[in-house]
Amino acid sequence: MAALGKIRKRGVALVCIIGLGLFAFIAEEAFRSCEATKNQQRQQIGEVLGNKINVQEFQALVDEYQDVLKMTQNRDNFTEEELNQIKDEVWNSYINEQIIKSEAEKLGLTVTDEELQNMFKEGTNPMLMQSPFVNQQTGRFDVTMLTKFLDDYKKAAGNPQLAESYQTIFKYWQFLEKQIRQQTLAQKYQALMANCLFSNPVSAKMAFDGQNEEADIQLASIAYNSINDNDIKVDEKELKAKYDEEKEMFKQDVETRDIKYVDFQVVASAADREALMKTMVDASNKLQSGAVPAEVVRKAQSQFPYTGIAATKRAYPSDIVAKLDSMSVGQTTAPFETKSDNTLNVVKLISKTQMPDSIEYRQIQVSGATVDAARKTADSIYNAVKAGGDFEAIAQKYGQTAQKQWLTSAMYENATTMDEDSKNYLNAINGLGVNELKNLEFAQGNIILQVTARKAMVDKYDVAVIKHTIDFSKNTYSEAYNKFSQYVSENKTIEDLEKNAAKFGFTVTPRKDLFNSEHNVAGLRATRETMKWIFDAKAGDVSPLYECGNNDHLLVVALTKINPVGYRALGSVQDVVKAEVIRDKKFEQIKQKLAGVADIAAAQAKGAKIDSVNQITFTAPVFVQSTGASEPALAGAVAAAKAGDFSKAIVKGNGGAYLFKVLKKSTREGVKFDEKAVEQQLQMQASQAARLFIQELYQKAGVVDNRYLFF
Repeated sequence: MAALGKIRKRGVALVCIIGLGLFAFIAEEAFRSCEATKNQQRQQIGEVLGNKINVQEFQALVDEYQDVLKMTQNRDNFTEEELNQIKDEVWNSYINEQIIKSEAEKLGLTVTDEELQNMFKEGTNPMLMQSPFVNQQTGRFDVTMLTKFLDDYKKAAGNPQLAESYQTIFKYWQFLEKQIRQQTLAQKYQALMANCLFSNPVSAKMAFDGQNEEADIQLASIAYNSINDNDIKVDEKELKAKYDEEKEMFKQDVETRDIKYVDFQVVASAADREALMKTMVDASNKLQSGAVPAEVVRKAQSQFPYTGIAATKRAYPSDIVAKLDSMSVGQTTAPFETKSDNTLNVVKLISKTQMPDSIEYRQIQVSGATVDAARKTADSIYNAVKAGGDFEAIAQKYGQTAQKQWLTSAMYENATTMDEDSKNYLNAINGLGVNELKNLEFAQGNIILQVTARKAMVDKYDVAVIKHTIDFSKNTYSEAYNKFSQYVSENKTIEDLEKNAAKFGFTVTPRKDLFNSEHNVAGLRATRETMKWIFDAKAGDVSPLYECGNNDHLLVVALTKINPVGYRALGSVQDVVKAEVIRDKKFEQIKQKLAGVADIAAAQAKGAKIDSVNQITFTAPVFVQSTGASEPALAGAVAAAKAGDFSKAIVKGNGGAYLFKVLKKSTREGVKFDEKAVEQQLQMQASQAARLFIQELYQKAGVVDNRYLFF
């Protein structure tokens, strides 16, 4: 009871302590929850229709597509540009999939497993022809091959070696199956949209007439450029009215940024070029004096290897090929520059011979307990074949088939390295005549080689090439970096960057409407950090110095304007709006000038240029030479007039104002109205319009693209 009394005396303090403890616990949990949410947001690469996708999920889709391309294109890797294209394709595919899926769910459209199975049985879907399950005899997809593979795949699960090879094909099939399902769902949706747009006999006849009814006219035109822009006065009220009239043209669905940047490329100095030239001259002299080509090429650090194997022209760079035909055997060039790849080059033509581009051969590989034993067996085989023995029968005696195979120049001439054994082997094949034999000795044994056929004789060249990029030195880069760094540090505003650029020898370049979906800034590689800065900066900010490109560019960026989602302000589109107002005012002037004109002669008297224009149709806008513009409005006005009519009103065109007289109307010769064919054509056009509808859905899908933060 005494203890209880003490607790009661200190009740308020205890409540405070307990309350603080509970608050700390709740605050800690709230902090952890907020931190977890922020981490999730940091990993979000984008959003479509409220569905978020994180970087791991997107990367998995990219990896899946890469694996498919590697398999189908027999590739090991991709260039940076190709990878960017792959990521774009995957992103666009993901967006379309999400949009179609959402719309299909609203309409109750699905693709069932039963439908897919029926498609596989029919085997007519073009995507199935990209699968490994195409019967080579029939040239069609064979569902029984697929069924057998899937059964074998399950059985191979217990065999690690088989499982790996089966897994690659299985993943590829899963990708194809997923694509076919998505494609079929999209086709169902598009077909539904297309069937909402009906064609009928009346519209078919109108379409036929629009395509095939031709008119010959006499045209009177006055071009807008006959009036000086400076003579047209435009006030703010007129600009505002035109802006409001055409406001939808200036709607922006994605935020963009306007920037100004200075890009400086570091290049080799005169001293750098002189040092490289000295190396190239030395190499040229050594080749000319008869030094071993492979050694000279290696010591000069050539970017183009020397293999010692004669090759066709396609094996050499284009600038080297351009030299070969004008060179004599044994000749060595002086160093020459190729600006397209920024290199200095030296070439020695060692030999030029006529050789077959394709050679058929067979061989017997000979080994033994010792090298001497292998040599002895090889000599015996060689002599037996040379004496008329059956090559294949002798090969079978040693457990080999001696199957004939073809060797083409393309199979070896682009090799970057070539060991001595490979070189001797290829030279032997290339040097043998039909049915000739050779006993080749290697460290581990012998090969009895026989050429059985040769075809497609071509010129082959044994060429020593020294190709070296004209690189800048560390000192040159350091000097350039210090100069650029000084420029950036001394100019912290956009105004100062522009004012002082010329003093440092730099140029400020403007760029409007940079999207965050672009893969680089200023067309330079390795500018992801710059892109992140641009879309995190405020208008007026100047970036730090960035090293980018192929480690040969220095870059600084100033953010001049943020263009948010919505309608562009009049000030940012004023030039476009003003041009429209000026065109309207010029038309009104010309219209007043031509008021009351009732024939071509009267129009000519008012200063109009007169031309004859033939074969005008409603569906093909006429191009008017006198105004230099394509004029759909003129084609429409002519289509509405009858033969002999003079235009009822002055036509407002893109390049000028027009009056016309219809001289003749006729239907194209040799064409006949086919109601069903034209209706089918209109239905195809409706299908195309339905596909364009996807773009409308895209704009309403709330697409958020944050890929620039990760790639």
